[in-house]
Amino acid sequence: MELGLRGKVAAVTGGTEGIGKSTVERLVAEGVKVAFCARRPELIQAFAAELKKQGGDVLGVVADASKEGDMERFIEEAAKYFGRLDIVVNNAGGSGQVAFDKVDDSFWNLDMEIKVMAQVRTTRAAVPHMKKVGGGRIINLNMVGAKQPGAAMFPTTVSRAAGLALAKGLSKELAPDNILVNVVAVGKIKSKQQERGAARNNKTVEQHYADTGKTVPMKRMGESEEVANVIAFLASDAASYVTGCCINVDGGLSGVL
Repeated sequence: MELGLRGKVAAVTGGTEGIGKSTVERLVAEGVKVAFCARRPELIQAFAAELKKQGGDVLGVVADASKEGDMERFIEEAAKYFGRLDIVVNNAGGSGQVAFDKVDDSFWNLDMEIKVMAQVRTTRAAVPHMKKVGGGRIINLNMVGAKQPGAAMFPTTVSRAAGLALAKGLSKELAPDNILVNVVAVGKIKSKQQERGAARNNKTVEQHYADTGKTVPMKRMGESEEVANVIAFLASDAASYVTGCCINVDGGLSGVL
């Protein structure tokens, strides 16, 4: 199916690993010009060189989602370099899930900066550029725990719930400008973060993935490419009447729609 993405310009945060990296690769394969950011220059340079060798039109930018000003600078650099901006994918973030009494104010503040304020800042910077071209797509990554909070999931379950409210409100406010705002909520997806968790538990990556996969109804962990496929759909002409939605990509893990 033709997604109608060729020639569009996207900005992807957290774009050198996991879901972010797969999203950049998928969008480039669809003919999108992609700016991506991350914190480590060496990873950015290597990934950008790889994509350019494959014919991709990309821009790698060093930026930190936890720092005020970095997300705005990233968006402005992307729009200036490519001359327009059509798509923003807010992927940057981690998964701090510990007991409530283990979370101090600095942890709460950092989590909110990365997972809420970074999305606020990219959106605020991107909207004027999207209005100039007659619309756009904002796609925010989230987790299924945002809709189904549990014990010892702090501070992530709270910041992620705030992200859902942000997206829903924005979807209504920006709809008249044809700027569609949606959320992709992920479950247990293979990633470098998961691999680091395996090391902390003295497991091989393969054993960790196998054990974790048993807890998912589909009996396996998801691939980052499977998330990127949904993101590409939401960015495309095929999703032209979809806004204010949260799509679970979790193999059936969540207990709520």
